[in-house]
Amino acid sequence: MPNKSHFNSGHRAINQLRKGGALHSSTITGVQASYTVHGIFIQDAVEFLKTLPDSSVQLILIDPPYNIDLDAWDSFHNYLDWAKEWLDQIYRVLSDSGNCVIFGGFQYQDLKKGDLLEILHYTRHETALRFVNLIIWYYKNGMSAHRFFANRHEEAVWLSKTKRYYFDLDSVRVPFDEATKKIYKKDKRLNPESIEKGKNPTNVWEIGRLNGNSTERVGHLTQKPAELIRRFVKALSFEGSIVLDFFAGSGTTGRVCIEERRHSLLVDSDSQLYSYLDKHIEQIESDLFLPKYRLMKSSSIHTVLDEIAFVNQQAQCDPILEEHSNE
Repeated sequence: MPNKSHFNSGHRAINQLRKGGALHSSTITGVQASYTVHGIFIQDAVEFLKTLPDSSVQLILIDPPYNIDLDAWDSFHNYLDWAKEWLDQIYRVLSDSGNCVIFGGFQYQDLKKGDLLEILHYTRHETALRFVNLIIWYYKNGMSAHRFFANRHEEAVWLSKTKRYYFDLDSVRVPFDEATKKIYKKDKRLNPESIEKGKNPTNVWEIGRLNGNSTERVGHLTQKPAELIRRFVKALSFEGSIVLDFFAGSGTTGRVCIEERRHSLLVDSDSQLYSYLDKHIEQIESDLFLPKYRLMKSSSIHTVLDEIAFVNQQAQCDPILEEHSNE
């Protein structure tokens, strides 16, 4: 029986473009800058967002507080009223090809708590943001439960500003093993090129949580695995673009952006972000192929954006790499 995609005109149109060797109108070629710029701001998220220019960010990737009283930063009298303050800014600061990913959960029974359902309902009915996908992050380890089925996943909602959002599926395809490729290539209905690229990872991602003794841990209570963040960064942004995390927490987004040649803006009200990011950098500095980067810890947002514009312009005019030290 054919699935829903067989009747999707957009899906059929993209397949036709690929057969003809043409590119979709949303295709963007990134710039390989000589170094990436990473601004770190210890500031309230809402106040920071108000300082950003319109259409200045390609990807917003956030893991907001869930209002479950983990710490002082995780307690709100009216969660949705607070969330509206930053949700109302997202559409404005995204570029036309921009994406937004918000981590959250549906498992909170107390209406006081932060719930992705409320956020999704608000964005759909009160903002111009478009819903693209719901991603399920599945993991095998977690806490037990006696009054409901134990949770083994978290959700992330993917929103876009327009229909022409950037999406690079090929960068995050899951490779087939050699035995599977051999079997699939015998099927004349399948495209050998697609088989070599690998499969769509679907919207259910099995990526392990960070256990207590993981070497990747930097000390933050709700740290997400780098590989989880990496899949979003690679698929929804491009080299030389700006990724914004205004609940930067453990600094994982900054780490991934350094590794994947994206610029980043990291914002958090807790100054421990500095030390968390330093620990991430200690973990990756031994990589001989680590791209060059510059940290800007005490600059204004306008200075950071000017630096990003400068390095991107240089990349388009002069491909020669330059050395830059960290501040």
